Parts: sequence; C-alpha cells; structure tokens
Amino acid sequence: MPDDQSAIPARDAKRLFAGLAGAPAILLAVSGGPDSVALMWLAARWRRALAQGPRLVAVTVDHGLRPEAAREARDVKRLARSLDLPHHTLRWTGPKPGTGVPAAARAARYRLLAQAARKHGATHILTAHTRDDQAETLLMRMLRGSGVAGLSAMARETERDGVLLTRPLLDVSKAQLIATLKKARIGFADDPTNRDRSFTRPRLRALMPMLAAEGGDTRNLARLAARIARANAALELLVDGAEHYLALKSEDNSGAGFDAALFAVMPEEIRVRLLKRAIDRVGHEGPAELGKVETLLAAMDEALVGTLGQRESKLKQTLAGAVISVAAGRIRIGPAPPRRARSR
Repeated sequence: MPDDQSAIPARDAKRLFAGLAGAPAILLAVSGGPDSVALMWLAARWRRALAQGPRLVAVTVDHGLRPEAAREARDVKRLARSLDLPHHTLRWTGPKPGTGVPAAARAARYRLLAQAARKHGATHILTAHTRDDQAETLLMRMLRGSGVAGLSAMARETERDGVLLTRPLLDVSKAQLIATLKKARIGFADDPTNRDRSFTRPRLRALMPMLAAEGGDTRNLARLAARIARANAALELLVDGAEHYLALKSEDNSGAGFDAALFAVMPEEIRVRLLKRAIDRVGHEGPAELGKVETLLAAMDEALVGTLGQRESKLKQTLAGAVISVAAGRIRIGPAPPRRARSR
C-alpha cells in the first residue's frame, strides 16, 4: 500500500477485493462518510475493470437519530447512480433505547443489512472498517478486559446471519481513503457524532496522537491485533483437539459430559474455552460472558479438588441458559429449564 497521505492506485485497489469476483452479488454498506464513500467508489472502479463480475448494490441505513441522515442518504444515492450502482435506503424504525444507543444502532444496522443482502441475493456485505477502526477496537477491548479472542479485534471476514461480512479496508488508513476521494474530487458527509466525546470511541480517537507519539500508532496497534488473532486461531485448534480427546475418552456417547480428571489437568485457557464452548452450544440465553465462565471454572476447580481427592464434592450452577454440574468424577453440561415468568 502507498503511504498514508497518498491516494490508493488502481493496482492496489484491485488487491483489496481479491477473491470477491466470483460472488453473484455484493452489498455495499455506505453511510455517506469518507470511509464508506471511498469503499463504494473503489468497488465500482474494480467492478468496471472486470469482464464479468458480481452485481454491486449500495445500501444506506438511516438510524433516525440525526436529522441530517436523510439528506446524506440522498447524497449517497446520487453518487451511486453516477457510478451506475443501484441504491436503497433502509430505516431503523420504532422506539430507540435511552442508553446503549451505539450498540443498539449497530445491531439494528447489521440486521437490516443482512435482510437486504438476502433480498438481493448477495453473498457478501462489504463494510468500510479501516485500520484506524481496528486500532480503536483493540483499545476499547483492552480497557474492558477482553480475553484473547476479543483482543483479536475485527476479522477480515466473518459469517453473520447466513451472509459473509467482509472488511476489505482493514489494512488501509482513513487518511488514504480521504486522499483517494480528494484526488477523485468526490465529496462526503461529516458525521459530528464521530467527535462526540460522550461516546467511548471518539474519546479514544482523541487520544490517538498521544499514543502514536509513544509508538502506539494505528499501524502498530493493528499489527498487534493481527498477531493476537493468529494466537487465537492456534488456541482454537488446541481446543478442537482437547474437545475431541475428551469425547473419545468419554464413558458414554451421549455427549452430555466428560471426565473431570482429564479436564482438570488441561491448561486453564483451554479449560475456559472448552467450558464456554459447551455452554454456548446448549444454553438458550446467548453467549456466556467470559468473566462469568472464569468464575464458574474457579468454583468447578474447588469441587474437582474434592472429587479427585476421593471425597464426594458436588457443584450445580446455571449460566447463560445452561446447567453445569460436577459429581461422581464427571462434568455435565446441559440446557437449563426455561426461567419462569415473574408474577406481578
């Protein structure tokens, strides 16, 4: 890639979308800001250079949180038409939460994008997350005490609601995208919420120049996230092997539990992941929080000390819609009964 202050040349833009030429259709998430407008312009230029390629459909989500959003969606539509791309505006309707608005808006946005992708026969949704976004995500998760998986930050490609969510610009800086748009003389919107310090991400963004002066620039932070992602992938392979080993050594084929003694001698990180994986598989209240899984493992370890010391020690707890028990040298994890509705 070129330096952060220069436009992205066509040869590098082509590499951004490598592997996507065989898709039947691709949905482009375009808010109107510089990152997503650059994504749309680069993707359209890439598609024009192909003899045959996927249909591109641009989509803007209006969250109904800012009066300027409708005008920005219309501006995206005009630009999309100039690039010979169809455009659709999706609206997040209904009541909005009093707190946690960014997270709720993000969930609504991805839900609407997945619905639009299925409607248009798109196998991929392209978002314009940049290297800057990756660095900020890493910092946010570090401050929240995330585990190795969380510190991997954003992957280039993940599956969501049956569609592949792809981030082709993760190695590209925001400055490069703005330089690219300026060279092409393409305008873009300025969302003031990106500077609103009542939200976490803009506060961290304001700290980035000071971090960069100490060596913590976006390039180094994104490189750290990539290295953690590499370590996380290796750990997941080890967990796969440990899970298979426990299944082979199980006393029965029910898949309902595993031998406590074999589980007890495994490294703590592997045990945490095995436990979380089993709970997420059978629970019915969403993914288990890492901190709660760690607390549960500590309680299990106390019970296992008694079990392996030949004295009867039992444990039975529920977490994330799963019931976890330790008894007679076995760990069992199964679905918990539904919670009863509280009477008023």
